Amino acid sequence: MPVTDEMVCFSLYAATRATTQAYRTLLEPWGITYPQYLVLVTLWIEGDQTVSSLGDHLQLDSGTLSPLLRRMEQAGLVSRERRQPDERVVTITIGDRGRELRTELAHIPARIAAGMGLPDEQAAAALIGTLHHLTETMHAVSAQRPVEQH
Repeated sequence: MPVTDEMVCFSLYAATRATTQAYRTLLEPWGITYPQYLVLVTLWIEGDQTVSSLGDHLQLDSGTLSPLLRRMEQAGLVSRERRQPDERVVTITIGDRGRELRTELAHIPARIAAGMGLPDEQAAAALIGTLHHLTETMHAVSAQRPVEQH
């Protein structure tokens, strides 16, 4: 067995890649990407978002998010609008096609949960809680100053 198979970080990496591939396969018939799906889910659940708040939710910088949103707008999934009083703020709203996809893609979360071997919502919630804790603690580690070598 390769040594990487015994590393937590590699196991998380491999699981993330497998999950992303599953989403890619499931979403491909609709011609949307996993990041686009995440934008849609956020808008379906949270409602209209500024580009900044959407970036915060999805942990994406504006350099990644802006071209993604531009492509989504061209496909009718979202619309982007500058609103008063601050013209610099762009609000993202769900488009007609994006609204339609909510019903068409409703089966995706259950397919992913089944693929993960999560039998019910409690198991999913427990895993999500563990992953949120892991994310928080790893952010804390990365915020620490590295120990200087002499």
